[in-house]
Amino acid sequence: MKPLEAGDARHAGKYRLVAALGEGGMGRVLLGVAPDGRLVALKQVHPELAHNDRFRTRFRQEVQASQRVSGAFTAAVMDADPDAETPWLASVFVTGPSLKEAVEATGPLPVDAVRQLAVGLATALIEIHRVGLIHRDLKPGNVLLTGDGPRVIDFGIARATEGGPDLTGTGGIVGSPAFMSPEQAESRPLTPASDVFSLGGLLVMAATGHPPFPGSTTAQLLYDVVHATPDLTAVPPEIRALVEPCLAKDPARRPTPQRILDFLGPVPPGTRPWPPAVHDLIAAQDAAVRTALSWPVPPPPPAPPKRRRWLPVVTALAAACALAAGSLIAVAAFKVGADPASPGANLDPTSLDTLRRADPCRVLDDITVPDAGKLRADPDTAQLDRCTYQSRSGGKISVELGDQIYVEGGRPTEDLNGRQVLFTEISGSTCDASVQIPAQPELGVTALAETCALAKATLGKLLDRLHGGGNGYALAPGTLVALDPCAVLAKAAVVQALGPVRETKLNRVRECEWTATTSLRLTFEKMPTGVPDEGSPVDLGGVTGTRRELEGSCVLSWNHRPLDEKESEHVRIFASKTGGGACEAAVAFGKALVTALPR
Repeated sequence: MKPLEAGDARHAGKYRLVAALGEGGMGRVLLGVAPDGRLVALKQVHPELAHNDRFRTRFRQEVQASQRVSGAFTAAVMDADPDAETPWLASVFVTGPSLKEAVEATGPLPVDAVRQLAVGLATALIEIHRVGLIHRDLKPGNVLLTGDGPRVIDFGIARATEGGPDLTGTGGIVGSPAFMSPEQAESRPLTPASDVFSLGGLLVMAATGHPPFPGSTTAQLLYDVVHATPDLTAVPPEIRALVEPCLAKDPARRPTPQRILDFLGPVPPGTRPWPPAVHDLIAAQDAAVRTALSWPVPPPPPAPPKRRRWLPVVTALAAACALAAGSLIAVAAFKVGADPASPGANLDPTSLDTLRRADPCRVLDDITVPDAGKLRADPDTAQLDRCTYQSRSGGKISVELGDQIYVEGGRPTEDLNGRQVLFTEISGSTCDASVQIPAQPELGVTALAETCALAKATLGKLLDRLHGGGNGYALAPGTLVALDPCAVLAKAAVVQALGPVRETKLNRVRECEWTATTSLRLTFEKMPTGVPDEGSPVDLGGVTGTRRELEGSCVLSWNHRPLDEKESEHVRIFASKTGGGACEAAVAFGKALVTALPR
């Protein structure tokens, strides 16, 4: 990841550009920030393609088709402008190395990880083919390994450059020779079976470290893809049984993606699908993104603009994502007259990531608020996301970071440096002032005080301090503080414990709720140390929890790690199920969660 250069554009459409991620055959990939705070991987096409009308027409068609793809293990295309001077498309950003980068850096994947990869790729192809697309360039560089599984990127876009040497420079063959199908190598019409051939090649590379046709030249590779037998000598037998039919020369003999899923069967639950070394790469890239978001905004390009100096090919950290919950969100939210930002300033003081890391009892401690004087935090505050302060006059002021707020119409509102503040007067004695979290509008940052004027003043100071940074929790090893509760367990593990999930909802920054055959709510909190939970002990696999069964519901809880001599980080699971079985589901979820939580 590299900073933007002096002559680089700072915006593409509504997206603010932050850093350069890499460059490929079609264009340059940049890290961008949407107005609502979401991060995007924004691909700008090369100038020579931008000047080709046929390319623009195909690009427009393929982008429109790609925007219909939104299934699991794919990276959604959020937006695009094929008519811009430099056409671009923006995909949801996720952190993770490509399969190519991971294998080159850490070696071949073990069998279980290859199976996980195969399930993710087949699931992604089902969704891509469902909307009438063929990927056409399914290669190791277009598969990202994220913390909860693979993500397929750039689906269907390769077709925009097909159609002749004026676009491809090679007479119309588009794709990566080592992973393309025989029919693609011969420029014959393609069907979805072409992607299945590429999937087989990806699995060989993941399991062995090399593609199935290791030719030394492009011409040799293309010949071998069409005529030679793939080299599967180093492929583990259980993987070889899958890839051999995928690599059949005849498209009609290849399995469909659904048949591949049927062959593989269910994947064991767990949230760390890759070897530890790959997860280390993910963590390193996550840190690099955070660093890039803290870089100062460079000056605008001079006029007239300099001729762009195109970067050499660099490693793309990531290109698109999902997750929804728990993303690295950053938007410009600077305040005139605000406290100076520290070097680690948060670009968005109301991003979910910022709020999870902020200590509500540090952010305003010893800080002066107009009409309240210097505030002192109550050291006995019992919640991770709330704190009560005592003002100069002895009154109480409270702050809440990422709790639910009421957003229905009719509430009094005022402007706070460009942000809408929602007010609620409580029993005529106190007032809360809140701003919504762009990524989760039903949650907010709130200040509660004796009057609405004081609540608003406190809220303004609170946002300034959150923006300035330096108010965070000490993130000790194994802590739950900064985790997104909705993203700790992979979807497959949640479904294994609860059944098909109809809805996933972030109730608070540290509380997630799943609605399925069993409805379950997971909360990370802090509790007094030494106060036992009510109920009977239950072994969760290395951790002893406490289970309390109620009518139609169940509470399962345990202490995760001590915060200090008085309090501990605590995990609480509440499950409900009509007809019984809530505790069985809670325990199954808890056992999977214990293996996924940091130690």
